[in-house]
Amino acid sequence: MNDQQLDKVRNGAGFVAALDQSGGSTPKALGLYGIDASEYAGDDEMFDLIHAMRTRIITSPAFNGDRVIAAILFEMTMDRRIEGRDTAEYLWNEKQVVPFLKVDKGLADEADGAQVMKPMPGLDELLARARDKGVFGTKMRSVIKVADDKGVKAVVDQQFDVGRQILGAGLVPIIEPEIDINSPSKAGAEELLRAAITGQLDALDDGQDVMLKLTLPEVDDFYASLIAHPRVARVVALSGGYTREEANARLAPQQGDDRELLPCAHRRALGEAER
Repeated sequence: MNDQQLDKVRNGAGFVAALDQSGGSTPKALGLYGIDASEYAGDDEMFDLIHAMRTRIITSPAFNGDRVIAAILFEMTMDRRIEGRDTAEYLWNEKQVVPFLKVDKGLADEADGAQVMKPMPGLDELLARARDKGVFGTKMRSVIKVADDKGVKAVVDQQFDVGRQILGAGLVPIIEPEIDINSPSKAGAEELLRAAITGQLDALDDGQDVMLKLTLPEVDDFYASLIAHPRVARVVALSGGYTREEANARLAPQQGDDRELLPCAHRRALGEAER
């Protein structure tokens, strides 16, 4: 683990840039960028265009470690190069932006009001490859729809089980159990989620530090105890579909101990609210 990167993740000011569109979300991202689906043929051309888009963002003078703490990458982006250098290596050595890798393979069907992650075959090999390429950590997403104790527990247990596997590979996982902002029982789901996460954090050994990415809550400072937990390197705010204005309004009053909630910028346009 890179101590300078860990210090930046813990203490840096700025936001996390989500640049991890997968095949399913790439056409929409390109459309928002101004490239219609009629302008490319097949996945190869599509992925070439999305890498060109990401390259333009990453090489922009405005994209630097003074304002961007970290960037979350799609696997194909990790495997490509920017200005002749591996993407993760370029991000850190040229921009002082900490590289993370999206490792989940999408969501399973809903059960008990939640969607856990699909199986991740070959994860150990992917983690080893990511570590060798200079990636610092990972990101993986589940979704909670309602306040169902069984569903919330399934999501959190899976996130931390895989998180321990990631820690064992020498990387820092971002645990992301998203709560649907349209949930009819969002506040109740947040209560269940905080309790489940706290139990898992308390079971981690010294040095097994994780990050959390959590939907902006209904109650100000609701996740302050998680921000202050000794096994949490940082908490990242997930707007989950709120407009930029509402997301900013919800984020502004959130505080922890001396470590504020860290915003995550939308993969579509840096600075917007996510999803």
